[in-house]
Amino acid sequence: MSQVAAIIVAAGASSRLGQPKQLVIFDGEPLLQRTIRIAVEAGASPVFVVLGAHRELIESNVDFRAAKTVLNPRWAEGLAGSVCAGVRAVEAEAHHASGVLLMTCDQPRVTTQHLGWLIDSIRHSPGSAAASLYAGKRGVPAVFPREAFAALCTLHGDKGARDLLVNPPWPVMEIALEGGEVDIDRPDDLIKLRG
Repeated sequence: MSQVAAIIVAAGASSRLGQPKQLVIFDGEPLLQRTIRIAVEAGASPVFVVLGAHRELIESNVDFRAAKTVLNPRWAEGLAGSVCAGVRAVEAEAHHASGVLLMTCDQPRVTTQHLGWLIDSIRHSPGSAAASLYAGKRGVPAVFPREAFAALCTLHGDKGARDLLVNPPWPVMEIALEGGEVDIDRPDDLIKLRG
């Protein structure tokens, strides 16, 4: 069975939230811990977590035994640099990975089952991508084939990989994710989540 690595982008400062979103407790565990756990449970291997802001605080409050950390010292330049840092780590350490599962840590509606569907879909269709579909758009979590690694490293600034899912040169399968648009950016997002 082909190997799919995971990249969890968790390097941002969470400035709009006013606290590191990576450490927000949801269902009894920090959001980043939950994201690592469900990626592993879904069969992604290895799992890389890209850190930047609040790195020491996060490392002291999250168990990384099931994941490898990657430091993006240029995290303040935006999301794209963290995506590329993760891709470079996969290229260096997961030579046999046929693709990569790209995730953020602030989507609490993502489940192990959903990630498993994404991973299985590209195992059955090599060279394809698989995207979550929510709010009428494709987005992350998404699985990209190895052929997309170079394109993932051409992203700039605070743009994530969504643009590469809109009109890519590879087929994209869509898997519905109910509540995928729910993320934690501002204090009121947190209030709604816990309410």
